[in-house]
Amino acid sequence: MSVRELVVLGTASQVPTRHRNHNGYLLRWDGEGILFDPGEGTQRQMLRAGVAAHDLNRICVTHFHGDHSLGLAGVIQRINLDQVPHEITAHYPRSGQRFFERLRYATAYRETVALTEAPVAADGPLAVTSAYTLDARRLSHPVESYGYRLTEPDGRRMLPDRLAAHGIKGPDVGRVQREGSLNGVPLDAVSEVRRGQRFAFVMDTRLCEGVHALAEDCDLLVIESTFLDEDETLATDHGHLTAGQAARVARDAGVRHLVLTHFSQRYSDPEEFERQARAAGYEGELTVARDLTRVPVPKRR
Repeated sequence: MSVRELVVLGTASQVPTRHRNHNGYLLRWDGEGILFDPGEGTQRQMLRAGVAAHDLNRICVTHFHGDHSLGLAGVIQRINLDQVPHEITAHYPRSGQRFFERLRYATAYRETVALTEAPVAADGPLAVTSAYTLDARRLSHPVESYGYRLTEPDGRRMLPDRLAAHGIKGPDVGRVQREGSLNGVPLDAVSEVRRGQRFAFVMDTRLCEGVHALAEDCDLLVIESTFLDEDETLATDHGHLTAGQAARVARDAGVRHLVLTHFSQRYSDPEEFERQARAAGYEGELTVARDLTRVPVPKRR
């Protein structure tokens, strides 16, 4: 069965807490799994969430601060221990190649899986498949950081009333879809564009052009909100966003479902993040992420 959902494995920022593991997010996209920013403890969180190494097809690292990457060593070794039968591709900033290699070979183990390294060096597409295009955009953080965006190709939705009006039924519906016209009736006359779904993952960054580009028209946006609005100066100094800033990005970009995450340990009331996001004018679906939360990608419009 086709499943599109975000599985939240961890939501803490620099320091984990009793209730929040370091970062980790799995996007299930039909038959594929994309693991974002596996921080320390991700392997155990995968176990708790019912996520197996076999579920992974890509690993995307935004940057090489520990809370976003220290879990790579365990995840990669688990992939090999379980002898995952398919190729797995890893994306990460090229400037952090030495960190990736240190984590990949942190200890001795037997390599059994084809892990393809595909570092990111500039904005643009990283992979184009029949199911999606994966893009990266540069963010603004003290170390080089990239956000990721997944875009499904547009399709077409057949319109029963128009098909009936033109007498098209049964096998002829498939013919007009494949051939683009049937007996002088163009596909456009009996269908409409079905916009592909869009997902974006935005971690440690100040406000910048890349944030807005990644968020534009997203069905599901996962974005850091490390600080509350009263600490905006601190957020900017350290290369982060506040709850209000993240919500305004989502509001202006037309995001349908906003997921706030990556919270500083200094805050004890997660509901304040939601209050500030609503005060900033965001009116769509909103999730203040908790560890092991599952967030479905909104149904197509």
